[in-house]
Amino acid sequence: MQRKCFDKYISILKDLTQGSPGKLILYFALPMLIGNVFQQLYNVVDSAVVGKFIGEKALAAVGASFPIFYVLIALIIGIASGNMVIISQYYGAKMMDKVKQAIDTFYITVFFASLIISVVGIYFSEDIFRLMDLPEELMADATLYLNIFLGGVVAMFGYNSTSSILRGLGDSKTPLYFLIVSSIFNVIFDLLFVLVFHWGIAGVAWATVLSQAIAFIVGIIYLNKKHEVIRISLKTITFDKEIFIKSIKLGLPSGFQQLFVALGMMALYKIVNPFGTDVIAAYSVAGRLDGFAVMPAMNLTAALTTFVGQNIGANKIDRVKEGLYVTLAYSVAISLFFTIVILLWGESIMYMFTSDAQVVAIGYKYLQIVGYFYFTFSIMFSFLGVFRGAGDTMIPMIITLFSMWIFRVPAAYFLSKVLGTDGIWWSIPTGWIFGLFASTIYFKMGHWKNKSIV
Repeated sequence: MQRKCFDKYISILKDLTQGSPGKLILYFALPMLIGNVFQQLYNVVDSAVVGKFIGEKALAAVGASFPIFYVLIALIIGIASGNMVIISQYYGAKMMDKVKQAIDTFYITVFFASLIISVVGIYFSEDIFRLMDLPEELMADATLYLNIFLGGVVAMFGYNSTSSILRGLGDSKTPLYFLIVSSIFNVIFDLLFVLVFHWGIAGVAWATVLSQAIAFIVGIIYLNKKHEVIRISLKTITFDKEIFIKSIKLGLPSGFQQLFVALGMMALYKIVNPFGTDVIAAYSVAGRLDGFAVMPAMNLTAALTTFVGQNIGANKIDRVKEGLYVTLAYSVAISLFFTIVILLWGESIMYMFTSDAQVVAIGYKYLQIVGYFYFTFSIMFSFLGVFRGAGDTMIPMIITLFSMWIFRVPAAYFLSKVLGTDGIWWSIPTGWIFGLFASTIYFKMGHWKNKSIV
């Protein structure tokens, strides 16, 4: 029964336990990479529309909102990653009944978690901004933007959950189509709501929420027509307590890892905020450009995680190592390319977002400091992807905790007293270097090989 069901879907989904690891990972990552280019482009459009047509205060308000939103969704992101590992390992072991149960349980968990996040986040949003020492002149815009965003978190989670499930099953192309739909609608709504309706920063928030809701609806329609195994039906959806507990055990370390990162971002903004609106705006824009630079490494690692999950499920350890080595080669090469682009043309790119020379100068200095170290992030992230795919999610959490809270945040605080904003920027590669050192050592120890749930 299991084998027959698996064979039925092998032509639709992707078995990563056979064939060249280099080709499989590259082909699997490519749709995600293209999709994230679209996502980053509509993030860039958001920032460009805000910076050029609303102003630097609104640009700073949008940037300050992101770490709070990230804190609120961090745990559920971790649980989602744990569930994706479960799905990929069950799929690698050809246990399709378990795949279906894991998917149903995932959707139910995400739905109720998103409702809680919306209510809690909206109620406490202004208090959190005050805790971060956000300048009073940015408070109204930042709170409005964040609350609208949180109101649509159910659609955002639904859309991203569907994409994650498909990737766990080896299908990275279909999520690309969903993302293209979302990106196109986001750009259209941005221009319509801001330039035509003059809704200001609220228009940018509504553009994101509505575009993701449309992509989620399109995704549900597609899945119900094309995929019997992952069809979403309120009549047949079931909750599996055993799989839920597994996903919690596996996902909570990743969730706490995401939470440590998010809280670290909030801590950095708390250090940045007293330097004023120009610095906050510059930090926000530079962060968008960082997103482009590290995006290929993150996509390749996402592909590697699914590759590792399926091959661990199939008990093919040697293929896991092969997959890691080709991922490292791809990631480092692409990271060095982005370093060159950022260093040569970073200043000109900054002017796409704002005409303020002071904001551009501060942001470009950030890029000059951080840009040299993109390759360290890429290598570190690849190792962590192997650990997560193998089901060893505790170690990435510990490494992230130390990188962020023992190295990056203290370094940002103390160096900012000596070097000003440059000290904050130097703290970022400081955390990455430690993460690279720790993850390399743990990989060589080999304990991650014995963490499979299948």
